[in-house]
Parts: sequence; C-alpha cells; structure tokens
Amino acid sequence: MTRFGYTLMTEQSGPRELVAYAVAAERAGFDFEVMSDHFSPWLTEQGHAPYAWTTLGAVAHATERVDLMTYVTCPTLRYHPAVVAQKAATLQILAEGRFTLGLGSGESLNEHVVGEGWPSFVERQDMLEEAIEVIRSLHTGDLVDHRGDFFQVDSARIWDLPEQGVDIGVAVAGDRAIQRFAPLADHLVAVEPKVEIIENWNDVDGAPRIGRDARAIGQIPICWDPDEEKAIARAHEQFRWFSGGWSVNADLPTPAGFAGATTYVRPEDVAESIPCGPDLDAIVEAVSAYWEAGFTDVALVQIGDEGQDRFIAEAAGPLLEKLRAAAP
Repeated sequence: MTRFGYTLMTEQSGPRELVAYAVAAERAGFDFEVMSDHFSPWLTEQGHAPYAWTTLGAVAHATERVDLMTYVTCPTLRYHPAVVAQKAATLQILAEGRFTLGLGSGESLNEHVVGEGWPSFVERQDMLEEAIEVIRSLHTGDLVDHRGDFFQVDSARIWDLPEQGVDIGVAVAGDRAIQRFAPLADHLVAVEPKVEIIENWNDVDGAPRIGRDARAIGQIPICWDPDEEKAIARAHEQFRWFSGGWSVNADLPTPAGFAGATTYVRPEDVAESIPCGPDLDAIVEAVSAYWEAGFTDVALVQIGDEGQDRFIAEAAGPLLEKLRAAAP
C-alpha cells in the first residue's frame, strides 16, 4: 500500500509551530513525516530556517506513531559525517525506531555558509559516498579511525546506539547517481515521478529492490486553500523557486539569487505545476504520478505557514481518504 507523508518545512515555519504541526498531522492520519534540513529559506518571503535536528528531537518526543525522516541532510560540508552519525543514532533512540536518515549531496544555499566553497557535482558525489562509509562504520559501535580523500576520523565511537540501527535513504536523480548509490542505500529518495528512476534502481546489482526490500520516497508541493486565487498567490510568493529544477536549485547560493532567477515566473506558471485551491481530486491526480511511477511513499508539502492549521484540520483527513482509495 502506498504511504502518504506530511512535510515539516523548516523554510516556512518556526520550530514551535513545526512541532505542533507534526502532532496535528499524526492525528490527521499521515503515515510519516519528513523534515527539510536548511540553513536558509529558498526565498526571503518564507522567512524561517530553524535547526532541523533540534526540532526533529522535539517531534520524536511529541509524536508516537509516524515515521520520521530528514529530507534530506547533506553530511559533507556543513556537517562532518561523524557528527551526522552521532545525531542520527540519538534521534533514532528518541524516535524508538521510527527514524530514517535521508542523505543527499546538498545545495549551495545551505552548504556554502561554512566558507568551504561549493564543489563540483562529481566531487560532491565523491564526498557523499565517503560520508556514507563513515556513518555506516560508526553505526557499528566499533572504534573508528578513517583516513579518506575528504574526511578524517580519529578514535571515534558512537556510545548510544539504537537497537534497530538507522536506515539510510539517498537522494538520486540521474542514472550515474543511481548506479553509484543504490548499493549503498537502504531506500531511494527522489523528487521527480519518473518510472525510469525506479526501474534503473532495481536493475543495479546489490541494490535493495523497491517495493520489496526498499522504499522509494517522493515529495510533491500542493497549496490547498478554500480560495483558489489566494492559494495561487501564496504558492507564487513562496514556492516559485521550485520552477528552476534541481540542476539550477543546487547551485544558487542565496535567497536573493533565487528571487532574481524567478523574476519572470508568473502566478499562472506556478499554478500549472502545483495544484492550488480546494479541489482535492486535482491534488490526488497530481500525486498519482508518483505511485504510477512505482514510488511507495509520497510526502505532501502544504505551501506556506499561513493556513497550515486549517489544511490539517479540514483538508488532510478527506484528502488522505481520497489518496488511499485511489492508490494501489
């Protein structure tokens, strides 16, 4: 059965609000919750960027049932992979086995802030592969010494380890990334509903098979509101950055850059790519592209902090009923 999740967007809400939304989303019936891990919002209009890991710890304590996930953390520049290994293990203990560590090669927007520059795409993937090796080694509980091309670990051990371990999901898009990371991951993360992503992953030797051993977790933005025009305006104000695609979004360094790059994106352009307004069937149709492509899990992003409570209270339940009725 397809699972449906709720996105805790650190770019558009403060930490206390995010914890409250997490609790409400669990009560509304979502199966899992994912949290973005950003140092900066995409656009200044979004206005937030609390620390994801502190907030996720509070969410783990405040919720009881929903699975939790970073969507996604970059373990190479802003964080050393040894630190990621430690906090992922701690969060898994707090979540009592409900946490998955989602990893990716990052975006300049969030990683350039530590002053280490922004490596090429190939180098970022090299770094991510080595970071996964470090994290896996530390999650054994053994004493780890590591001398790699990018990272050094000296006599490190994770002292508080969860009995269940920590599954790792890796964000991939192109075939080269799939070939490289599928054997290293427990689950797939992707933001485009392309059937070839699932097929290519399942064709890689040593990769956990999607639908049997592994999950494929996608994400889609929506902007529900009883007033369609208001929904379109909010989506344009806060999510027009989405139109650039990930090849562009990965390299722009500041919200000002995203504002400049989206100067000519019109509200109607956003409405063509994001379902906006009260029509739940239109949302179901948009989400269906993911399960038709073979994704097992889909996280919804309700755009904007304004109206988030109303979305969860009024629309989430009926929407989940429609999604579960339509999905395989």
